[in-house]
Amino acid sequence: MVARPLAVAVLAGGAGRRMRSRVPKPLQPVAGRPAILHVLAAAAELAPDATVVVHGPDADPLVAAVRGDAPDTQFALQPEPRGTGDAAEIALRALGDFPGDVVVLCADVPLLSSDTLASLRDRLRDPDRPALAVLGFRPGDPSGYGRLQLHEDGYLKSIVEERDADSEVRASNLCNAGVLAADASALAPWLAAIGAANAAGERQLTDVVAGANGAGRVVAWLDGPAEDLVGINTRADLAACEAALQARLRRRALAAGASLVDPATTWFAWDTVLAADVRVEPQVFFGPGVTVDAGTEILAFCHLEGAVIGKGCRVGPFARLRRGTRLEDGARVGNFVEVKNAVIGPGAKANHLAYIGDGTIGAEANIGAGTIFCNFDGAEKHHTIVGPGAFIGSNTALVAPVRVGDRAIVGAGSTITRDVPDSALAVERATTRVRPTKGRQRPPHRTG
Repeated sequence: MVARPLAVAVLAGGAGRRMRSRVPKPLQPVAGRPAILHVLAAAAELAPDATVVVHGPDADPLVAAVRGDAPDTQFALQPEPRGTGDAAEIALRALGDFPGDVVVLCADVPLLSSDTLASLRDRLRDPDRPALAVLGFRPGDPSGYGRLQLHEDGYLKSIVEERDADSEVRASNLCNAGVLAADASALAPWLAAIGAANAAGERQLTDVVAGANGAGRVVAWLDGPAEDLVGINTRADLAACEAALQARLRRRALAAGASLVDPATTWFAWDTVLAADVRVEPQVFFGPGVTVDAGTEILAFCHLEGAVIGKGCRVGPFARLRRGTRLEDGARVGNFVEVKNAVIGPGAKANHLAYIGDGTIGAEANIGAGTIFCNFDGAEKHHTIVGPGAFIGSNTALVAPVRVGDRAIVGAGSTITRDVPDSALAVERATTRVRPTKGRQRPPHRTG
C-alpha cells in the first residue's frame, strides 16, 4: 500500500490553571525539557509532512521554545479557549486541504512514544478501514479522564467526559488518552459539526466519535500503555511524569553499561549520555547536555550540565560543572570546584575549592586549592590560559585576560595580572611584617 501523507496537530492552547503556575503547561519541564518538546520529538519519529501547534494568546515563550527545537513547525492561534474540538478545527484549517492522515494529540503528554503513535496511525490502514482510531488506556486512577464506551462488536461508540458521565460510566477505567488519528478530509466535517452542549460549555474533540458513527463509519480504538499516557494537569501529575521518565532514563543508562551506585538518587536529563563503565555515586544531578565517556567516575553530590567529559576522568565529590565545560581524558575536578565554559586538558587537576571560568588549562597542569579565574571585569568576560605542565599555587587569583606559560609556576597567594612566560616563577605577595606588641596585654578570655 502506498504511504499516505501525514500531518501532526499538537493542541497546546490550554490555560493549565490547575498547575497554579505562570509557566504554560506545555512548557513545564520534564527531565530538563519542556513537555511539548517531548511530544514533538515523539511525533517527529513518524516523519510527518507537516506539523502544526495550536496555541492561545500570549504564547511567545511557547512559540520561541518550539521554533528553537523544531523550526519547521507551523503555528495557529486559538483566540479563545473554546475546547479541544475548536482547537483541532483550527489546526485543520491551518493545514489547508491536506491530502492524507492527521494525528491529533495534546502538548501535555510528555511520555507518549513514537511506537504508540505509529500503531495508532497504522490502524487506519487495516482491512476494516476505520474512520477514526482513538487511543485509550487504563490508568490506576481514572479520575478526570473521559471514558470510552464500546459497541457490542468492540468498536468505539462514544467518549463521555467525566463531568457528563453518570456513576455507571465513571465506574469504567477505560479512559481517553486525548490522541486520535483520522483521514483529514473525513475529520473536517465532523469537527465543524461539534457543538458545546455539555457541562464544560466547550466544543470537545471527543464528539467526533459520534459524528463518525452517525455517518455510518466504524471507529477503532487501541489500548495504549498507561505509563506512556499520563497527562500533566496538576503539580502531582508533573511529579509523576518526572518519576516515570527518570525510571526509564536510569534503566537506559544501566543497559548501556554504566554503574549507578544508587539509581534512585541519580537524576538525568532527557539527553544525558553515559558510556560503558562510567560509575556514578549517589546524589548526582545531570542537567541537559552532558556526555560522559568510558571509565569516568562521578563522585557523590555533583551537579553537571552542558559538560563533555572524556575517558578516565574523576569528578567530585561536591563538584559543579556548568555549560561549556570540557574535561579531556584523565582530567580531575575535585571537591567544591566549579567549572564554567572552560577546557581542562588531559591529566590536568583542579582538586580542591577552585573556580575555573572562561579558561583553558593545558595537559598535566595543576590548579591549587582556592584558585580563582577572575574572568569578569564588570562589563565583559575574559579568557585565562594555563599552559601544559604549569603549577598554580594555592589561593591564587588569575585576573583575565592572562596567560601562564608552559611549565610555569605561580607561588601561593599570588594575584597575577600579567602574562607569565614559559618555565618562569611568578610570585606576587606582600612582604610579611612582624611588629612588637609593645607590652600590650591580651584581653581577658570570656566564657558564657
